[in-house]
Amino acid sequence: MEDLDLSLAEYSVFGSIITIGGMVGAILSGKIADLIGRKRAMWFSDVLCTVGWLAIAFAKNALWLDIGRLLIGLGVSIFCYVVPVYIAEIAPKSYRGSFASSNQLMTSSGFAIMFFVGTFISWRTLTMIGAIPCVVQIIGLFFIPESPRWLAKCGREKEFEASLKRLRGENSDISEEAAEIRDYIATLEQQTEASFLELFQRRYANALIVGVGLMLLQQLGGNSAVVYYTSRIFKESGISGSLGLQVLAVLQVPAATIGLLLMDRSGRRPLLLVSASGLCFSYFLQGLAFCFKELPNLKALTPPLALSSTLIAATAFTIGLGGIPWIIMSEIFPINVKAQAGSLVTLVNWSTAWIMTYSFNFMMDWSLAGTFFFFSGISGLTVLFVAKLVPETKERTLEEIQASITHFM
Repeated sequence: MEDLDLSLAEYSVFGSIITIGGMVGAILSGKIADLIGRKRAMWFSDVLCTVGWLAIAFAKNALWLDIGRLLIGLGVSIFCYVVPVYIAEIAPKSYRGSFASSNQLMTSSGFAIMFFVGTFISWRTLTMIGAIPCVVQIIGLFFIPESPRWLAKCGREKEFEASLKRLRGENSDISEEAAEIRDYIATLEQQTEASFLELFQRRYANALIVGVGLMLLQQLGGNSAVVYYTSRIFKESGISGSLGLQVLAVLQVPAATIGLLLMDRSGRRPLLLVSASGLCFSYFLQGLAFCFKELPNLKALTPPLALSSTLIAATAFTIGLGGIPWIIMSEIFPINVKAQAGSLVTLVNWSTAWIMTYSFNFMMDWSLAGTFFFFSGISGLTVLFVAKLVPETKERTLEEIQASITHFM
């Protein structure tokens, strides 16, 4: 704001426009991944993010900041869809959860590094650092195989077998897994390629309710807003913003590591239940902390209670609701509707994120305590939703999961 003489309105646009890019990317993500493949979709996303970071780094006015942030939103929203799908499609069933959780671990590690380093260096230097992983991945993508399931769907038989062989090891017997994938693709081919409206047929209802419901509840719980405006929360609590961010950054990696270790041991449902319960409890504590702020005798309790509740919330979100909805999304939709379904649930996630990030400051002005009691209530609803509707997908093949949740007519 100081370097480019931005008004508060311009700064707010810069902060929230990433979610607008995310919504546009969400609409396109499934179709892009289906048309050009999982690898090329990731490569395209990396290019968008690289250009976006460089546009911000060399920006001379608000327009270039917004263009850069918009491009990053586009790229990240495509990643949000295609990376979990790619991981789910290449990983053996017994390790799929751990592989998918490693993505959350790396994401949390990236957040932690940027949160921590960002308190010491200039914003232009920080944006240049942000471009480095994108460039590394652009190069790295040339050395990984395409998704065998996508190749099978496209009828590229030789490449399908070569990709699966490369993923499982040259001396491994892939005949049983290859036959299972072929049989399932053949079953799907008897169905016509679904249009967007056909996604709302009764046979896809269970998968749609689970996928959309998890994304909606994940964002209504306020995580994106809390992450974007962590500094304000700490300042309202009487805590140093820089110190709070550094402590939060250090906690992210061990929390994600715990989630990784537990994913294929405990399953998706138990972790989601623990995560949502932890968020319900921590946001209730945060609300209490802001209530105490108004009481002279209890005001001293606000800083430690607010800091501890923020750290509990960050840990709870990272081990469950942060990544598992994306994992489940990648597992439950059949490949003939995965593009349409993936675009829909990604759009729901990013549009709800925009609503929450835009309204968060207004909610905080309305009531500091009330904001977090609202988030606590949403997290409580998430516990009920997971307990009643979300299936366990641990140690089941994608074909088994999709056959059980989708009823072909």
